[in-house]
Amino acid sequence: MMKQLNGLELVEFIKERQAKQIRGLVQAHGILPKLAIIRTNPDPIVDSYMKLKQGYGREIGVDVEVFTIDQSEALKTIKELNNDDSVHGIIVQIPLPDKSQTTEVLNAVVSEKDVDGLGQNPIFDPATPMAINWLLAGYNIELRDKNIVIVGHGRLVGKPLAKIWQQSGLSVQIADLKTQDLSNLTKQADIIVCATGHPALITSDMVKSNAVIVDAGVATDKNGLIGDVAADVRELPDIIITPEKGGVGPLTVSALFENVIRSANNKVGR
Repeated sequence: MMKQLNGLELVEFIKERQAKQIRGLVQAHGILPKLAIIRTNPDPIVDSYMKLKQGYGREIGVDVEVFTIDQSEALKTIKELNNDDSVHGIIVQIPLPDKSQTTEVLNAVVSEKDVDGLGQNPIFDPATPMAINWLLAGYNIELRDKNIVIVGHGRLVGKPLAKIWQQSGLSVQIADLKTQDLSNLTKQADIIVCATGHPALITSDMVKSNAVIVDAGVATDKNGLIGDVAADVRELPDIIITPEKGGVGPLTVSALFENVIRSANNKVGR
């Protein structure tokens, strides 16, 4: 029988802990953690995640402020937020309208407030790789001595996750849409993480028995958000997989706020 890696089951425990930490910061130090979100490109997918972040912040007691600006104002706004002591985390919603400026804009956020971990000298791990680690650990999925394949090498998921796992001494192979014989590679994998944003890329004939599959891909179709895994994969009886909704996504938001809380704690030397 197929088993699910349900992030929603873990989120409530994390929320409770985080809310307690925030109450402690407010009571002991008068510090209310604050996250600034820079939004330059109104987009249904981006906005759906932004609303999740706003709602999560309200639930645990973090102040979340959205700055909807033109991209031409991004560097100026980031500089102001860098110098604002009441702000503990800054994230830039990507993609930007002009993608050629992405690296410059992300690198403008000071490391102490780069809670997305996407700048040039990050001190925080990016949220989605953190979430994937939490999810697998929460379900006691062993990574050591496993054949791991990450499909997708993007800035948000694949690239930082591969770096974290390789630094931990894990055996990781990286693939993308252009990889020859992708099917042969995934069929040998004990653990597959896919994050390409290419719907139905991973099909049932590309997966072996007892594989663990983390679908972190995000795209849209007429029914809303959709991942990288085809529907027929979910019909396999002997795999472990994230659900269509409530897998990595909820934990990604939790991980982002974990970094905001850490940043606030760093302010008081805890």
